[in-house]
Amino acid sequence: MSIGVIFSNMIIGLTGTPGTGKTSVSRLLQENGYNVLYLTDLIKDECLYSEVDEGRDTLVADMDRVFSRVCELAGDDEGVNIIDSHMAHHIADVVIVLRTAPSDLRERLKMRDYSDAKIEENVEAECLDVILVESVEWCRKVYELDTTGRMAEDVVTDVEEIISGILSGDDSEVYQKYMPGSFDWSGEIF
Repeated sequence: MSIGVIFSNMIIGLTGTPGTGKTSVSRLLQENGYNVLYLTDLIKDECLYSEVDEGRDTLVADMDRVFSRVCELAGDDEGVNIIDSHMAHHIADVVIVLRTAPSDLRERLKMRDYSDAKIEENVEAECLDVILVESVEWCRKVYELDTTGRMAEDVVTDVEEIISGILSGDDSEVYQKYMPGSFDWSGEIF
C-alpha cells in the first residue's frame, strides 16, 4: 500500500536493496541542489521505530510515524525532494528502483562487513525482485536503473534524466528507457 504524496512539492523515492548505490547517488544529487532525506538516519535519530530485530540486525520502522515526519520535513517547499531508503517506496508514489546484479551486490555487502546471513537475505531479495515488485504494487510510477559496475556519477545522470522527464509532464520516452522489469537475476541465486 503506497501512502501517497499529499503535498504540493514533488517527492521521489530512491529505493532498492541495500548496497545498490542509493546513498552514493543521493549524496551526489544533494550536491546538485536536490533536497535529500536519508530515511534510515531519520528513523534512527528520531527513534521512529517500534522495535529492534536483533536476529536480523535491523530496526522495525513505525511507518505511520515515519510518513508523518516526512510530511513535516518536506513541508510546502517547491521543488524535488528525494527520499533515500530501501523503504522509500512505502512513502512516495513515484520511485526509482536501483538494481545491482546479485554477484556484484554480494561483494559490495561484504565490503560493508555485513553478516553472512544479512548478505544472503539481501542477495536473495535482489534475485527475486522483492523491492521492485513491492514498488510496482504500491506506487503510481516506477522506474528501474541498473547500477552494476557503474560509477555513482553515471547513475546520477540517469536519475536526473528521469526527474527531468517527470517534471516536463511527458515522461513517456524516459519511462520506456527505464521501465520496470528489465532485469532478471533469478538465475543468480546460489
